[in-house]
Formats: sequence, structure tokens, C-alpha cells
Amino acid sequence: MTVKVGVIGAMDVEVEALCRALGDARVTTCANMDFHEGVVGSTPAVVVRCNVGMVNAAACAQVLIGRFGVTHVVNTGVAGSLDAAIDIGDVVVATDAVNHLMDVCNLGYAPGQTPGLDALAFPCDARLRERLADAVRATCRVGVHEGRVASGDRFVRDAEEKARIRAAFDAACCEMEGAAIAQACWLGGVPCGIVRAISDKADGSDAVDYPVFEARAAADCAAIVRQLLESWE
Repeated sequence: MTVKVGVIGAMDVEVEALCRALGDARVTTCANMDFHEGVVGSTPAVVVRCNVGMVNAAACAQVLIGRFGVTHVVNTGVAGSLDAAIDIGDVVVATDAVNHLMDVCNLGYAPGQTPGLDALAFPCDARLRERLADAVRATCRVGVHEGRVASGDRFVRDAEEKARIRAAFDAACCEMEGAAIAQACWLGGVPCGIVRAISDKADGSDAVDYPVFEARAAADCAAIVRQLLESWE
């Protein structure tokens, strides 16, 4: 099978370095997003900034699958830690992803479950998880963790909300796109991987330093994905 990897980040800082790594890329604008298509190492790839939020992320994943025919999708970026053992600068490779704001419990669904779907959390591909974890170890001298990502259209910044998500979903970190991408890939039968560098503690405790941590974490994630693509066999 010919591999073509779609790489999604929500912000410029998460994809700029990867776009540069593509070299002389072909750029296609679709759904108000610029899709940069080229090669990293010897791996064909399409890199795109989806912009923040679940709808943007799902639409982006669908365009990658339907228009560009990607065989794999990787979501890269930053996240807030929900686990005291996962520190700022560490990296989480997702086992699965859940929408922590989905709530149709009054109709008998579990917290996070989308009506009409059996899945509560959308799984990440096991082989892609292994590749990403190997890329972290080859690239960054940081802690690498595997666990659930919780996503929703809310920047989590207080201890009460953090505790709710952690208790309800046993998630390792939270962000605003991963579950939408994982759901689109699950529906489309395309292997998905999510790698998130921790930029904050999701409780407002480090708000002053957030831009510094965000830039460093995003750079680490870009390096990890580049290593993934360059070492793909």
C-alpha cells in the first residue's frame, strides 16, 4: 500500500516547521484551509492547519480523507495535563479520544457518548501509536505517556473543570480537536494517531508563562512528527 500521511495542527506554531520540511510543496486551499502536499524524508504527506475547535478539526480530517486520499492521519499539537504525573514538557501519545462535552445522559447515553454510535471514545491505531512513541524517544528527552485524550470546544483553565474531566473519563490530557479527528477517522476507516506535548496544567496556575510553554511544546511535537515521517518504513 502506498502511504500518504495527513498531519493536522490547530495553530501555525504547530505546523510551520512541518510545512518547511515539505520543501517545494503544492498548496491547495479548501474549506478555508491551506493543505501543503509534498514529501518528508521519503514519505508523502499533507500538512494543514485546521484552526481551533472540533468542527474545524472534523472538517479538516474529512477533506484529507475524501479529497487527498490519505492513508493515515496524525494530529499534533499542545494540550493541558489532567494527570499530576504528566508534567509540562512531557508528551502524551493517545490511546483513544473522547468528547468530554458531549452530554445526552438524559436519553440514556453515557457521558461523552455520541447518540447513534456505539463507541464512547474513538481508538487510535496501535501501530501508529508505537511509531509515535518511538519518534518521541528518538527526538525528545522528555517523559512519554500513553493515555486518553479528552477534547471539547472549551479551553480548560480551572481546577473544578479539570477534576470533572479526569474523574469522568480517566483522561491524561485535554485539548480542542483530537476527538473530532479521531471520530472522523473512525467513521472513515482511516488509522489515526494523536501526539500532544503538555504546555500547561489545565487549571490556570501557569497562565503567565503559557505562551513560552506553548511554543516549546509545539516545537517538540513538530520534531516528533517529522521524525515519524522521516523514519517511516
